[in-house]
Amino acid sequence: MKKTYRWTVTPPSDPALMEKLSQEINVPQTITRILVNRGIDSYERARVFFRPKISDLHDPFLMDGMDMAVERVLKALEMGEKILVFGDYDVDGTNSAAMMVLFLRDLGTDAISHIPDRVKEGYGLSATGIDRGAEYGTTLLIAIDCGITAVEQVEYARTRGMDVIICDHHEPAEVLPDAIAVLDPLKPNCGYPFKFLCGCGVGFKLIQGVAYRLGKLESAFSYLDFATMATTADIVPLIGENRVITRIGLDQVNTNPRPGMKALIRSSGVELGKITTGQIVFVLAPRINAVGRMGDATRAVDLLTSTVDGDADRLSRVLEEENLNRRKVDEVTFTQAQERVEAMDGGAQLPSIVLYDENWHPGVIGIVASRLTEKYYRPSIMLTSVDGVAKGSARSIIGFDIHNALKRVEDKLIQFGGHKYAAGLAVELSRIDEFRDAFNAVVAELMTDDIRTPELKIDAEIDFSDLTPRFFKVLKEFAPYGPGNMRPVFLSRRVEAGSARIVGKNHLRFKVKQDGTSIDAIGFNLGDLLKEIPPIGSLLDIVYSVDEHEWPSRGERGTTAVFPQLKIKDLKKHREDA
Repeated sequence: MKKTYRWTVTPPSDPALMEKLSQEINVPQTITRILVNRGIDSYERARVFFRPKISDLHDPFLMDGMDMAVERVLKALEMGEKILVFGDYDVDGTNSAAMMVLFLRDLGTDAISHIPDRVKEGYGLSATGIDRGAEYGTTLLIAIDCGITAVEQVEYARTRGMDVIICDHHEPAEVLPDAIAVLDPLKPNCGYPFKFLCGCGVGFKLIQGVAYRLGKLESAFSYLDFATMATTADIVPLIGENRVITRIGLDQVNTNPRPGMKALIRSSGVELGKITTGQIVFVLAPRINAVGRMGDATRAVDLLTSTVDGDADRLSRVLEEENLNRRKVDEVTFTQAQERVEAMDGGAQLPSIVLYDENWHPGVIGIVASRLTEKYYRPSIMLTSVDGVAKGSARSIIGFDIHNALKRVEDKLIQFGGHKYAAGLAVELSRIDEFRDAFNAVVAELMTDDIRTPELKIDAEIDFSDLTPRFFKVLKEFAPYGPGNMRPVFLSRRVEAGSARIVGKNHLRFKVKQDGTSIDAIGFNLGDLLKEIPPIGSLLDIVYSVDEHEWPSRGERGTTAVFPQLKIKDLKKHREDA
């Protein structure tokens, strides 16, 4: 099914500023146009963007509550207290727990982690985990990637003899938990200059603060690999401090991975030394998430904290097996969900998709909701039975606030929570149809034509003559890519397409030519566009990103050569009046 896009070219910023920056950093103006539009409008900001350093990380004590948190951890270290690190079952939560446990153990203290069971305990601090900590003898509980709204749970932990430190990045409620310290850049009156850290990022700031007070600041930076994995996988903006963390941490992951990560990399088939943010998101992260989706996420923490290669290899095979299981269940569920949509009266045209099946696995319905949203481009909710209640995941499209839509029908829900594009919810089984009708009505009311048609944002319109070796070299330095710093997208008009063909699983491959310059192009999963390509000699307008592709070298046998390649996002027959 061909998706129709709105093409939107980002207008250029101040021409004088672009020219000045272009001269200062010696890059083409097409590059400075992209930089300035992304807020990189000075030599120093460009330096931090292209050449970040450890010293570019912010002072952790700028975060409200950090002094109290650091002092409490130092006291625990001095007194030999037992510490429980409470995480979450996703990549952010498991990396957070692994990072903090290893840090505390490296300082000689006794620390364990607890990751809640997705089905039995649900998200965040739980009585089960707190009770486990009490049995262990815990006097300090550090919650990472959760806890900011856990008022009752923190109070319960206090009755069990524990002080609590919270390291979270989610939106706080009106009332904060009565913890020893609450670290969250989004907390009211917190003056920390960067607001987009993931949970592991906030935990890393605590490590940074403790290490500084101990006179061991350099030791803190060895844990940036955990923060990099979590920052990338949690889809937080890869700008500012997150970019510094990720740029430096990626180098660590690629050159000196700890045993657990090395085993994960090896079992997943990713090439060490060439790991990108994309490979973390699409290859490594799903394997970590899989054990939490299909069972006990503690197995991911065990892998990440492993210090013995043999143990790490064994645990990585467990993650690989669980990911295969997850993919099988995911595919079956997605197929069933599609069949339900197509069988509905006007199903594919309804304002939203709300599906329920008591047999669907709660660990995969979030993934399937995302896939339905991508396929049908409409808000999607998947529900299944958990303890006699319909619980599920909601996913939205760009520009549509699904959290706000759920709030409009909260009288039909037991509970809900989340953010603009993803949420969790619970509904009484007897009220599913009632909720579906009400939700569809709200979506129909709030959805505009602009939101309904996906937008393809274009950084600049260029000619192939702009694609010089210098241009390619500088463009590569835009990585690591992620929200807030996506791979630049370009538009070129009046391009001649060569003979096109379908390769692999519905991928479109062809050559494009403009004013004598010919470049390879590929459109992944765009085989449906084959009929859009006119006869040879006719002209196209194409939207694409610039990538590299390795081909077998004509020289020494077994070697490869790297060539530029255009990754097509959309194309149209050229019209002179467009």
